[in-house]
Amino acid sequence: MRKINEIFYSLQGEGYHTGTPAIFVRFSGCNLRCSFCDTKHEDGKQMSDEEILHEIQKYPGKHVVLTGGEPSLWIDEKFVSLLKDNGLYVQIETNGTHALPSNIDWITFSPKENWTLIHSDELKVVWQGQDLSQWEQFDAKHKYLQPCSCQNTAEIVDYIKAHPIWRLSLQTHKLIGIE
Repeated sequence: MRKINEIFYSLQGEGYHTGTPAIFVRFSGCNLRCSFCDTKHEDGKQMSDEEILHEIQKYPGKHVVLTGGEPSLWIDEKFVSLLKDNGLYVQIETNGTHALPSNIDWITFSPKENWTLIHSDELKVVWQGQDLSQWEQFDAKHKYLQPCSCQNTAEIVDYIKAHPIWRLSLQTHKLIGIE
């Protein structure tokens, strides 16, 4: 059983896959408590893998985003294999504090504290003015800075212009008013 906050269909609003139709599986529970988190961890219900797959299959999309909370607390290779065996592309959004199954298609790493992850497809740092030098050499195909709740965008634009290894990630779902 896995604790699920919600499963919904929308467009990916952040990072590399912005604009891609995706089924979001939002897990409840996290080992961190970030001030800007948009998950109500007390909400959620226990669901079996088959129940989760049944909910996912209600939607026409084939891109699944495992998000949270912290999905790495709830998933394993068997669960990811079930999704992939049913023709789904599996992306995870993780804080990188726990080991991940090796069969995930795309890893979006949004570091906060105490991470152990050493590689990702996408590094997405929610920038609140912290030193970013440690992330310049991190092994990621794509590196994004994201404003914290759309509040410090001008600062980030200036930073990216001075440090062009970064790209801008906006929470477009919030800007256009979708989930």
